[in-house]
Amino acid sequence: MTKQASNLALLTQLSPNVTAICADLAEPGDWEQAFVGADALVMLHAQITGKTRELFDRNNLIATERVLAAAKAANVAYVVHISSSVVNSVADDDYTDTKKLQEEMFRACGLPGAVLRPTLMFGWFDPKHFGWLARFMEKVPFFPIPGHGRYMRQPLYNRDFCRAIIWCLKNRPVGQTYDLVGQDRVDYIDIIREIRAVKQLRTPILCIPYGLFYVLLKIYACSVIVLPFTADQLEGADGGR
Repeated sequence: MTKQASNLALLTQLSPNVTAICADLAEPGDWEQAFVGADALVMLHAQITGKTRELFDRNNLIATERVLAAAKAANVAYVVHISSSVVNSVADDDYTDTKKLQEEMFRACGLPGAVLRPTLMFGWFDPKHFGWLARFMEKVPFFPIPGHGRYMRQPLYNRDFCRAIIWCLKNRPVGQTYDLVGQDRVDYIDIIREIRAVKQLRTPILCIPYGLFYVLLKIYACSVIVLPFTADQLEGADGGR
């Protein structure tokens, strides 16, 4: 289930045996009937970025409350709840806050299951993260980096993430939490350099003082409808500057 009709169209094209439902999980509807007879539930929905707290509350908390209620009513036997590695970070933003609350909601609901906390992911069909950065790099005269750019990351390949979900569905651990990270440790600036090399671009990479970068990101947020990430999320992702 998703509110993105274009994503559903691609899903049904690639996997015609999958039933896709376009629905707003924060609102009651016929989508709740999809849980009837379901053996397991993988909760993946999340508001990752946005300009107002209301969006995060609606899609990370209200929607989660409705999904869990529908799953309990249908006696779903097992749940894999997808949380995020940000719950372990020092970040203090709307995404981190609501993801922590979302995880607590799942633990308190009484449904058996496990929690997965993936870190930054990459792979096919990436509209955010590295995919967005790659497209951004193609359009700008230079690519800005906050500070020195030496912020260690362990990106997780999305196929490995899928393998972790499948393992949970097969083995059904209950009450367990798994932090999922990639094996390779790489600095953010080196990731950007690798993206530039793969895309065969010549875009200059420019390190900008952290404070200035923060201000520029705030200004950029006023000119776009969909944000790749917020200035507040930047503060929690800078690795201590």
